[in-house]
Amino acid sequence: MKSKKATVKYRASNLTFWQKVYKYRVLLLMCLPVIVFFFAFSYMPLPGIWVAFVKYNYRKGIFGSKFIGFDNFKFLFTSGKLSVLTRNTILYNVAFILLGNMLAVFVAILLNEVRCKWFRKVSQTMMFLPYFISQVLVGYLVFNLLNYDTGLVNSILKSLGVAEENLFQPYSDPNVWPPILILVYLWQQTGYNSVVYFASIMGIDGEMMEASKVDGANGFQRIRYIILPSLKPTIVILLLFALGGIVKGNFGLFYNIIGTNSLLYDTTDIIETYVYRATMTDFNFSTASAVGLYQSVIGFVIVMTVNFIVKKIEPDYSLF
Repeated sequence: MKSKKATVKYRASNLTFWQKVYKYRVLLLMCLPVIVFFFAFSYMPLPGIWVAFVKYNYRKGIFGSKFIGFDNFKFLFTSGKLSVLTRNTILYNVAFILLGNMLAVFVAILLNEVRCKWFRKVSQTMMFLPYFISQVLVGYLVFNLLNYDTGLVNSILKSLGVAEENLFQPYSDPNVWPPILILVYLWQQTGYNSVVYFASIMGIDGEMMEASKVDGANGFQRIRYIILPSLKPTIVILLLFALGGIVKGNFGLFYNIIGTNSLLYDTTDIIETYVYRATMTDFNFSTASAVGLYQSVIGFVIVMTVNFIVKKIEPDYSLF
């Protein structure tokens, strides 16, 4: 039996590249849309990185513009903007990743414990709906809740007799926005994020759960000793994927809620919003490209580092 397996393995290793392509043509055809997508949107734009190292000139184009080396990066580091942008982007994403995953696991476990099927389905649908709401509408909802003149919050405070000088003024106070943005993100994303964890719970062996009930385990014990350990691989893999985008901010969320209010930039300006303003408002393509390249390099380093650490601790949970 072993000799037959060894022979098959040896024959497969001796196949030429085109023979392998023909042999696995169905699998390659299934992967073709993904290959085309990444080639078109991830590999073809790579030559555009050169913009970060030139003083871009519209007439001369990317490769005809004057080469200035790392001057665009020097400007970003010396101006102090890059440290603020990196701090805001990473801290927001850490909060989104940690709180988002914790809340998603919590919601998935709660849904699993619900015995009434129709209530479970209705709850899932209600929590899933915010994910499909446009970020533009989310921005309008937040504005209608929080704006000083006609916002719902201040309207309620006025009806309670609160003086005008004591009303809520979030659009002039940058310190109140981190918790607001985190709450809005969790409201919109938790239902969607919980689907993966709920599916993982559904994949747990039912006989194991029944055996734990026979042995006298209560609901909390089943969650602690069966469900959470079973979710560990899924949690680790999703965290690794999320860490890859830890320096990529949620542009739609921040831009549609904060907009171009410079009073709030100290705590709400992230790399994506800065790049957008530099490109569309200031038309500074070189600086914007330098920030984007810096963002990609930092994200790559973080993913490789975290994957290396995970591989040393739990090799089965690493990406590669």
